[in-house]
Amino acid sequence: MTGTLLEGIVARTVRTPRYAANVLERSDAREEAERTVVFVHGNVSSSLYWQPMMLSLPDSVRAVAVDLRGFGDSETVPVDARRGVRDFSDDVAAVMDELRLGPSHIVGWSLGGGVVMQLLLDRPDLVASLTLVSTVSPYGFGGTAADGSLLNPDASGTGGGGANPDFVARLAAGDTTEESPTSPRAVYRSSYVAPGFVSEHEDLWIESMLSTTTGPDNYPGDASASDFWPGFAPGDRGVLNTLAPTHFDTSGIADIPAKPPILWVRGDVDAIVGDASFYDLNQLGAAGVIPGWPGEEEAPPQPMLAQIRSVLERYAAGGGTTREVVFGNCGHSAPIEKPDEFTAELLAWIS
Repeated sequence: MTGTLLEGIVARTVRTPRYAANVLERSDAREEAERTVVFVHGNVSSSLYWQPMMLSLPDSVRAVAVDLRGFGDSETVPVDARRGVRDFSDDVAAVMDELRLGPSHIVGWSLGGGVVMQLLLDRPDLVASLTLVSTVSPYGFGGTAADGSLLNPDASGTGGGGANPDFVARLAAGDTTEESPTSPRAVYRSSYVAPGFVSEHEDLWIESMLSTTTGPDNYPGDASASDFWPGFAPGDRGVLNTLAPTHFDTSGIADIPAKPPILWVRGDVDAIVGDASFYDLNQLGAAGVIPGWPGEEEAPPQPMLAQIRSVLERYAAGGGTTREVVFGNCGHSAPIEKPDEFTAELLAWIS
């Protein structure tokens, strides 16, 4: 066990035909609980982030948190990005099947939001409700217009080539310092949470980030050359390429016949997912951070929030129930920044 467990949380390995998954539960978990909530973490993190949330839930709720492949204490298995996030969503389904959880309330954060939307498309029998926390757009990360269409055929500027190499190197080296803006601790403070947010568990959150397996088959993945600005396109391997719009599109949730309720929770100062995200290379180009930007007509920043809202509006128009909740002075990590408010919203949603 590389991760630090809070008192009241236990870990176990769940072996599935796909991978050996590290799974967290409360030590007092009851399999006959009234409701089951399955938590799916985001990119460069692990199930460790969910621990305070799991402990805050009443005894009537069984809480299960799954480490995705290559994260936390789960087995490192290559990620085939040509399948979008299906390697991850199929893994979650395999764990749920192995544990015989049945229809559960699924909570996905960031990358995990994309994973659970894909789970809804492929295994609706497992989904009683969805809660999307600072979720990736249904059209992936970067490279698309408001309607989800590609800005250019190869989705240049998205995927594995967009990761900062120094950040990746510091992840691989286990850097716990704050000496550089690209250290995991500095990235956590600048991007994962709102400015000035302080947590007694910050060292645990950094430990969780450092559990990420790096390399072309995992984080960040590979890249290919492009004739379009900024000169690279997605590859077919690794985590960031799973969200490239050439591989990923979960907007089809709007058209599925059975529509479990969807709660969308986000922070108002999220630095990662927004209509002007500084993790979107087109936004960095527009701001002059990356030279050679061809302009708004050819390379506009992705309107992520507008895309999410549009798909959820279509979902509701087709008979589904949705709700958008925005927490003030909150960044990318509502469950740890606004734990009481988030717990209240989640419990009201799954009751």
